[in-house]
Amino acid sequence: MTPSNPGSESIYLPRPSGTTASRHPSRTEVKSTLTPDVVGVADVLAAHARLRRYLPPTPLHYAERFGTWLKLENLQRTGSYKVRGALNALLAARERGDRRPVIAASAGNHAQGLAWAAHRLGMQAITVMPLGAPETKIAGVAHWGATVRMHGASFDEARAFALELAGLHGYRFLSAFDDPEVIAGQGTVGLELAAHAPDVVIVPIGGGGLAAGVALALKSQGVRIVGAQPEGVDAMARVLRGDDSAPVPGPTLADGVRVRHPGQLTRRLLAGLLDDLVIVREAELHETLVRLALEEHVIAEGAGALALAAGRRVAGRNKCAVVSGGNIDAAVLAGLLSDVRPRAPRRPRRRQQARPLPASLPTAPVVRLPIPVLEQTPLLQECTP
Repeated sequence: MTPSNPGSESIYLPRPSGTTASRHPSRTEVKSTLTPDVVGVADVLAAHARLRRYLPPTPLHYAERFGTWLKLENLQRTGSYKVRGALNALLAARERGDRRPVIAASAGNHAQGLAWAAHRLGMQAITVMPLGAPETKIAGVAHWGATVRMHGASFDEARAFALELAGLHGYRFLSAFDDPEVIAGQGTVGLELAAHAPDVVIVPIGGGGLAAGVALALKSQGVRIVGAQPEGVDAMARVLRGDDSAPVPGPTLADGVRVRHPGQLTRRLLAGLLDDLVIVREAELHETLVRLALEEHVIAEGAGALALAAGRRVAGRNKCAVVSGGNIDAAVLAGLLSDVRPRAPRRPRRRQQARPLPASLPTAPVVRLPIPVLEQTPLLQECTP
């Protein structure tokens, strides 16, 4: 595999030997193949069949100044792609007759998606969110009637508490990323992109559910899948390199991908499906988020701008970045915009320089035409003084 761009900070991932691209099954051949640790293309197609009654496709927007197509999941129900996986998991559980209350740990977007899905299906949902979760996400979860429990200073502490509650009360714990039905639901983002025929898709990575699902949906079509993580919050990049040290993630604007331990299932999938992983500096992320708002009129949260920030260092003729969410606190956005210094507008780049004209051009002969003289009519003669 060749690097995306010389000089970029990337993790080059070798493809396991002996792997071949699978074919997409036809619609009539779609059958669920879910087991506790296996998910495939057929499951993504089955998820698409379930979700299309509830979730319309999100639009594509071409960001000309970035030279990248944007998949606007910030315009999805609850403002994030996460509702896809949560709703697919609840619908699949209802098909099996599983009506247990569902509990999840989330920094906000998975909790909102689960709350909305449970509200639509008449099921009970409990969400555990870390104490530093954005206020807009907490309010969004409460709006849809889910029970909100605040616990821990990080996602991992909230997850441990949610697992404890699930064991005590018999709830079903629904992982934000390490669940086959969740991964299949997130993969419907890739199915919607398939008709656009991109050559590369850039996806933000926290636990890896979105990237794994999109890769399952598009890899058999020869699409390159590139992940993006913030500097200092690169747990997936570490485990794919064989580093299981799991340091505490640093502070980042992309709170939605601030995960210390990525999924076991997602890391196995991405080890064979991910082509590249770009590490994005925090300053690049801030600048991209502000430019999205001011130049493209797209409001994204930190994790939502992550793929586009990485895309500036990814080569592709028809590349697409997933804007994964738009649930950003108003105070945070106002602070970022207030730091913007006015500057002269950027001049558009010319794709091709005009060819210089030759020094001498052959001159065409000048043809002088006679000027016709109109004869005065009687009416004109009468009007002449």
